[in-house]
Amino acid sequence: MSSPPAVLGGPKAFPDGLPLVRPYVPGIPALTSRLQSILDSGHLTNGPTVAALEARVADLVGVAHAVGVASCTSGLMLVLQALGATGRVVLPSFTFSASAHAVVWAGGSPDFAEVDPATCTLDPADAAPLVEGASAMTATHVYGTPCRTDELQALADGTGIPLVYDAAHALGSKRAGVPIGGFGAAEVFSLSPTKVVVAGEGGLVTTDDAGLAEACRMGRDYGNPGDYDCRFPGLNARMSELHAAVALASLDGLDERIAHRGALVARFGAGVAGVAGLSLAAVAEGDTSTYKDLTVIVDPEGFGLGAAQLARALKAEGIDSRRYYHPPIHMQKAYASRWPERRPLPVTEELSTRVLSVPLWSHMTDDQISGVADAVARIHAHAAAVSLALT
Repeated sequence: MSSPPAVLGGPKAFPDGLPLVRPYVPGIPALTSRLQSILDSGHLTNGPTVAALEARVADLVGVAHAVGVASCTSGLMLVLQALGATGRVVLPSFTFSASAHAVVWAGGSPDFAEVDPATCTLDPADAAPLVEGASAMTATHVYGTPCRTDELQALADGTGIPLVYDAAHALGSKRAGVPIGGFGAAEVFSLSPTKVVVAGEGGLVTTDDAGLAEACRMGRDYGNPGDYDCRFPGLNARMSELHAAVALASLDGLDERIAHRGALVARFGAGVAGVAGLSLAAVAEGDTSTYKDLTVIVDPEGFGLGAAQLARALKAEGIDSRRYYHPPIHMQKAYASRWPERRPLPVTEELSTRVLSVPLWSHMTDDQISGVADAVARIHAHAAAVSLALT
């Protein structure tokens, strides 16, 4: 039998700790010239660096327009406002809370649908009966896994409602070889520190709709087109030149980092292949995920422990983890009274109790990911004793 896990007195797998995320940040040499130029110019917002980032990302994902914003959340707010999504908005509950926050701030009402339990993305079949009479639908490329874009677009087209993607995790993901960024009416990326491309803080709206792009550009600057006669209530959602400089440098080597993350996930998968009751969030054949998160789905009966217990046992090993996404949005206090058509979401609720995201970052080593896989396998091998120790 394998050596006991740390929770049972064995040695810690990572005595110095292993964080869930360690951002890949460009070094000073990659940033010095651009940052110095920005500082010398005194032009800290609405300048050429943000424009350069927008042009590069638009080209990368194959769209006509990219709009730099202060965050993915503010980008979603501006897009939904511009699209007039003030009625019901169909979206998954199994996503980060900002997906629903943006709906509420734009004047809409969240109407939650189920997700596919294998991919954790919005289930088109469950969304289908909800879209009639809705003002919009949003879907999230959870963990960087591309949604079933063709089926979701067919639903949107059939009812004439706009489809918006929360692509916070997915800059660099591909659906059947096509870059995420050009699906639906718009997609919105995040550049926050947990993402594969980082700016510190920031986001990007990508679209082929010139009118929508212009509304977002005006909206990020209070709704002011430049004459201080605001056309609509906007936001202060500008991306700074300094953040754009970091993001431009962070784009360098993106394909290689995504390939490395995919290889790490494959190594982890091989390391836990014999562990009962454990599976990885699925990515369809032909798709590419950024693997913003490496998420396992824990079947307590097969594994011998629940996801919450596994998290505690990993913490004893020095391994950080997060339960993305528990609780799902519809069970959070903020949404107790905001869901107009409450219905059971058994798939979402069960999935939320079973998911656990373990460490993965772009410069993680093979030995580190193998160490995480080995720790999970050892905990499983001693599951009965671990369960007793955690009670």
